Order: sequence, then C-alpha cells, then structure tokens
Amino acid sequence: MYKKKPFFIVFEGIEGCGKSYQSKKLFKKLKKNNVSTILTREPGGTKTAELIRNLILKDYFNKSRKEKFDKYTDTLLYLAARNEHVKTKILPALKKKKVVICDRFVDSTIAYQVYGKKINFKFINDIHKIILGKIKPNLTFILKVSQKSAKERLKKRRSKNRYDNFSQLFYDKAQKSFLKISKNKKNYIVLDSSKNDDFVEKEIFKITLKYLKM
Repeated sequence: MYKKKPFFIVFEGIEGCGKSYQSKKLFKKLKKNNVSTILTREPGGTKTAELIRNLILKDYFNKSRKEKFDKYTDTLLYLAARNEHVKTKILPALKKKKVVICDRFVDSTIAYQVYGKKINFKFINDIHKIILGKIKPNLTFILKVSQKSAKERLKKRRSKNRYDNFSQLFYDKAQKSFLKISKNKKNYIVLDSSKNDDFVEKEIFKITLKYLKM
C-alpha cells in the first residue's frame, strides 16, 4: 500500500528518447491509482518559467535574430527558469506530500551545459545550492536511445526547438554524459527506450511503485 509522502521523480535523456511520452504515461497511471501527482517540465512548468523557455528555445531559434546569447547568459536563463519552477511549483507540491514528475531537471543542465558547452561546473553548482536547498530527486529515470529510434521520433515532431537540431555528435556526447552522471547511483534507473514503448512504460510503473512503497 502506498503511503502518502513527498516524492520527486525526474525523467532525463537526449531529444527523441521518449522521456516526455513516458513521463505523461506514468502521470496518468499514478492518477488512475489515486496517487496525488503533478506533471511538470523544464525549462518551464510555471507561467514565468514558460516565458523564459520560449526565449531560450523558441525565440532563439528565430532566424531573424542576428544576436545569440553568450553561453553563460544562456545558462543563467535556464537557472532563472528553474528557480521560478522550484519555488512556485515543485516545492509547494512536495510540501503537500504530492508526487512530482518532472520532464528534465538538474542533470540536463550538467549534461548539456557542463559536458556539452563546457560551462564551469562550480559556477552552476554554487547557484544550484541557492535554488535547490535540500531538494533533490528521489528517483531518476535515464532513458537511453539508439540513433535510429531518436531520429525517427524527432522526424514525427510537429513543433521543434533548437535542441532538436543539434548534430548527432552532440547527442552522442550528451547521452554518454547522462550515463556517466547516473553511474553507481542507487536512485538512478537506466532503461533502453529503443524497446517497445509499452514494455518501457510497464517497467517504469513497476519500478516507481516499488520506490513509493519503500
């Protein structure tokens, strides 16, 4: 029997890994089983954070823009969105003992900004100490994916942002970074999302219930 408690679940992985799909499926299953749950995403999740999301993902992608953000400005915008998200949505939900499911969180920043764009880790970590306090995920799903499956999923997307148009080399590097982050950490579960969606969905639900009952 599930005992009501604050519980933070995060889905991570590169574009096309299926994390948005699987996070929505888990949300629906938990709701169906009467678990008090919210589904959110990063960057975004609140009205203010969504405005920042559009600025860094959609507006940045606008070809009419002649100037691009410096990589540190870009990173600070992500962190600003996270601060709004944590303070106004994630933390209040956890205080109400809800299960919070989030599509991307801190590990995406480490994989993309630190490993990918060579942003200084201490710079990000120091800001995270202020933003997050003691908040950290109780369970993180890392969805790894084959190049073929990722490309097929990205082709089907109607709406794209700049992260959907990076090179395969960048995606390969990012995926290796996610796997490196998760190594030897007991609250990290790595699943191959190239497999049948229904199979992955069932595995995620089974693992989540196990953790919720602990």
